[in-house]
Amino acid sequence: MPALSITPPPALRPYLGARHELLWAEADMFAAEQVTPRIDRMEDAPGRVERKLAELMAARGWFGVTIPAALGGLGAGHVARTVLVHRTACVSASVAAILQATLIPVGAVLNFATDEQKQRWLPGVADGSRLLSIAVTEPDAGGHIGGIETTATRTGNEWVLTGSKSHVGNSHLAAAHLVVARTAEAGTSTSTALTAFMVESDRPGLTLGDHRGGLGLHGFSAGRLELDQVRIPQDNVLGGLGQGLDVAQSSSILYGRPNLAAVSLGIHEAVVTATTERLKTRPRYRRTLSELPVLRDRVGGMESRLRAARILAYQAVHLLDEGVSCDAELINSKYLGHRWAMQTTQDAMELHGAHALDGNYLLQRLWRDIQHTYPPAGTGEVQRIRLADAAFGEDRTQWSQTLTHASPWEQKGPNAA
Repeated sequence: MPALSITPPPALRPYLGARHELLWAEADMFAAEQVTPRIDRMEDAPGRVERKLAELMAARGWFGVTIPAALGGLGAGHVARTVLVHRTACVSASVAAILQATLIPVGAVLNFATDEQKQRWLPGVADGSRLLSIAVTEPDAGGHIGGIETTATRTGNEWVLTGSKSHVGNSHLAAAHLVVARTAEAGTSTSTALTAFMVESDRPGLTLGDHRGGLGLHGFSAGRLELDQVRIPQDNVLGGLGQGLDVAQSSSILYGRPNLAAVSLGIHEAVVTATTERLKTRPRYRRTLSELPVLRDRVGGMESRLRAARILAYQAVHLLDEGVSCDAELINSKYLGHRWAMQTTQDAMELHGAHALDGNYLLQRLWRDIQHTYPPAGTGEVQRIRLADAAFGEDRTQWSQTLTHASPWEQKGPNAA
């Protein structure tokens, strides 16, 4: 794996304080000492869920990066979580995916849970003993929230859930799943037809499908849940009845999209580093490939996209920490972050020639992994539609403003230590 600098680029100084820089160095050190030695093992066994690195991140409190200190977390905010996900993804997108997947339901709990529910669920996440997942996507409906078929029926002081969920990140690590289900009759508007529930993984009737390795992100589990008459108490309802759409959409915008922008950014950076190192050492025509103008032109395009993606990702979460309305910026950071990283990865594959096709070569892993940042939290088409809403002034709900009061960061501002 190419060596990566532990010093943040000067262009990020407006967004990073002393605490962020410490987390940056910590994440780089963790990736070098703990992640790098395990990558070959993870790649050789795509059907195996990586548990040890999850435990090691938990021991550092990373799953609680946005959880207030009063609940056992770091209380460090959104820029801090981007730092941890980004720097980890520079070495392994799989490990970064494990981290970011639990941070999404954490955001939902922070923004919609009662004080009692926060006390119940978040300390376990902060110390790593009780990780969470979010289960919205379904086998037939895909990411179309309005098409959710999983149902929840009230019986006394309990709810009975039946249905299927797929592509559930950290499905095999989570002690509880945030499940969005239909609680209203057919024909009811999606805005009031869905409700969010916390479902413990050991509830009778909940079945977890076997882990199956995907194209990339080897070691990361994104499996399937089957719910057959799963009974849960009223206390497990997250938010109010009919607020499931709000829980899902806000979590996707405020957490899912910037998390995926950070994963794409880490892959992007690793691709550029691998490519420049190869071109600098590959001889051709009595010089190295890095000296050929036609190749420098291609690398210049890669570097341009990387720098733009980095600023976009960090500016968006900085605005979120500052309580500025920035839904469109968060959406755009995911959309362009993935798109630019994909283009750079394709350029890199071509610049490496046949060498890129070697099964054990780093670039092939990066190419496989970047495919996984496109579908979650909405495909490119979904992002463009949301951006069009902003262009026409139709994006009336601004979750970055509406929910800002729910997550006051203890260390606020770029210079907070």
